Amino acid sequence: MRLWIMLMAFVVSGAAWAAPIADDIYLKGRIYTADAQREVTAVAVTAGTITYVGDDAGARALRGPRTRVHNLQGHRVIPGLVDAHIHPIDVVDLGYCELGAQARSLQEIVRLGRACVRRHPPAPGEWISIRQWAATSGNAPSAEWPTLRAALDAISSDHPVEILGDDGHHNAYNSVALAGARDPQGHVVGLSRTTLQSAFANRALFIGVDASGEPDGRVDEDARLAVSDRHAHYDNDVNAVLNQAHLLPEALNAAGITVALEAAFSPSALPVYERLVQQQRLSLHLTLAQHHDPAHVLKADGSPDWDLMVARAVEMRDRFAHHPLIRADFVKMFADGEVEGNPFADPPLHGNAAMLNPYRSPRFARSADGHAEVVGYGPPACDVGGDAADERCPGSRGVLQYPRAIELEWARRMHIAGLNLHIHVIGDRATRTAIDAIEAARAADGNAATHDSLAHIQFAHPDDVERMGRDHLYLAYTYSWASHDPDYDPSAFPFLSESASDPYFEEQMYPVRASRDAGAILVAGSDAPVASRDPRPFMNMAMAVTRRLPGKPVLSAHQTIPIRDVLDAYTINGARMLDRESECGSIAVGKSADFVVVDRDFLALGDAGRGDDIAKTRVLETWFAGRRVYHR
Repeated sequence: MRLWIMLMAFVVSGAAWAAPIADDIYLKGRIYTADAQREVTAVAVTAGTITYVGDDAGARALRGPRTRVHNLQGHRVIPGLVDAHIHPIDVVDLGYCELGAQARSLQEIVRLGRACVRRHPPAPGEWISIRQWAATSGNAPSAEWPTLRAALDAISSDHPVEILGDDGHHNAYNSVALAGARDPQGHVVGLSRTTLQSAFANRALFIGVDASGEPDGRVDEDARLAVSDRHAHYDNDVNAVLNQAHLLPEALNAAGITVALEAAFSPSALPVYERLVQQQRLSLHLTLAQHHDPAHVLKADGSPDWDLMVARAVEMRDRFAHHPLIRADFVKMFADGEVEGNPFADPPLHGNAAMLNPYRSPRFARSADGHAEVVGYGPPACDVGGDAADERCPGSRGVLQYPRAIELEWARRMHIAGLNLHIHVIGDRATRTAIDAIEAARAADGNAATHDSLAHIQFAHPDDVERMGRDHLYLAYTYSWASHDPDYDPSAFPFLSESASDPYFEEQMYPVRASRDAGAILVAGSDAPVASRDPRPFMNMAMAVTRRLPGKPVLSAHQTIPIRDVLDAYTINGARMLDRESECGSIAVGKSADFVVVDRDFLALGDAGRGDDIAKTRVLETWFAGRRVYHR
C-alpha cells in the first residue's frame, strides 16, 4: 500500500499530481516540515501515509465524500519527535516511592522515606526501594544524619534500604543492605573498611567512605551489583511494566515522541514490546540499542567471549530485520561513568568519569543556604600526568568502563558484524577513547557508512571535536544538562579545576555548536528518566538555545544553537541516525503521518530571543501513522 501511495503522490510547487483522495486533510496550520519545503499550511493523509504537503487549496482538491477535514486553527505543527537516547522501560511511572529527582537534604530524604514506609509497610525481610534520588545535587547532611548511610538507617534499621539515583549510575544503601554485600566469589562478606581493602579493593573508587574509612552509603556504577543485582538492567520492575505496557507509548506520545532509541536494551524487556505489538498499541518507531556487557560474558580464562556476544547481538538484530516498527541494529557501550562526586562526603568523593587531567582535591564547607562551598584545596591526589597517572595513582583521572583494549575490540567486533555503535561518553578521555574505537573499527572493515554515535559528550577536547566532525558522528546531546545550577555545580566543577573561571568549561563542556560547525550531526536524547521521567523535549530545546536555567548564569554562550537546528536534531537528524529517514523524521510525501500539534509557536519565540519561553510549550495532539495517539 505504501509503495503504491509513493508512486501515485508527486508534489510540484505545492500542487498534487495524481494524489489519491485523502482520508484526512489538515488545513490552516503553521507546519514545519523539517524537509525542503520547510513551512506549509496543509497536509493530506491516506492510509496512514502523507500524500500531500503544501497549501490549503491543494489539500482541499483531494477531499472526497468520506474525507475528514481538520482545522489546525493556526497552531504550530512539527514532525513527530525523535528521542535518540531514552530508557522507555524506566520512563513508565508505576507509582513507586520516589524523591522526584529534586535536590533534597538528608533530613528531607529521611522524612520522605519514613512517610513512604508508613504508606507501604514492607513484609519481613523485604527491601525498601526509593527511586528518583538526585544523587548529584542536594544531599546536605546534618548533625543528626551526617552521611547517607546514617540517613537511610533512620528510615529502617530492620530492612535493607536503597535509594536509586535518577541517572542510573549512583545508589545509596543503609547498614543492613551493606552488610549483605557479596564478594566476587558470591560469599556474603559485607561492605566495610576491612573488605574495601581486600574483596572490594578494585572497586574502592566507586564506594563512598566517611572520615574513618567506613562506607558512607553511596555506591556507584557496577559496584552496586555487590550489594544488590535487583536493578541490573532497569530500575523499574519489568514484570510490573509488562502488566501496564500501554503506559510506555502513552508517556512518550504525550511528549510528542514518535521515534525512540532504547538506549541500553536488555532482552528482559522484550516481552513488554512484544505485548505492545500484539495489542497494536506500539505507537512508536522503536530502535533497540542492545547492551551486551563484556564483563558478563566471560570464557574460562576470564576474557570476553566475543563470538557469543556478537552472535547474540546479530540474532536479536535479525529477529527484527523485517519488523514494521522495531529494529535492533544498534549496540550500546559505556566508555565511562559519571563526573559528579559528593562534596559533603568526608573526605569529598570525586567522580569516576575518565578525564585527561587528574581530579583535584577540594575542601568544602556548608553555606548558610545549604550548598557546598569550596574553602580550599588539599594536596593533589596525584601530581603525575599522562598514562603514568593511571599506573602510579589509580583512579586519579577516573576510569574507563573497561580497559581500552576491550573498548576497541568491542567496537571492532560489532562493526564487522554490521551493527551501529552507540557509546556513552562523559569525560574527555572517554570521548577520545570512543572516537579511537570507532575510527579503528571503520578502518578494520572499511565501512564508514554505519551510523555510529556518541551520547552525552559532557567533555571533549577541541582536537576530538574536530574528529567528530571529520568522522560525521551523530551526537546525542541532552541539552538541558548544559547549564549552571547551584545544586549541581559543587558536585563537578571544583573537582575538575581550582578556578571557577577556567576556560576549560567554556571550551570543552557540551561543545554543541563547535561540534556542529566541525561537521558532526546533532541529534537529541533526553536520557529520561534521568532528572525526570518526563522526556521534556521543549525544555531541552529551550536550553539548547539559551544554555541556562531561567534566572541562572549562562554556560558558554558561544555554544548555543538556533531553535531550528535543535528542532532538526529532534526530527530529521534523529531519523537519519536511526536510518529511518525514508519512514519518518519530516513531514513529507511517502512518509508515515507522524506529527505533533503544540500550543504555541516556539519557533517564533526562538527567533525573537525568548528562548526561556520555549520550555513552556505543551503538546496538544500527537498523531502516529495517521492516528491520533495523544490528545491534551
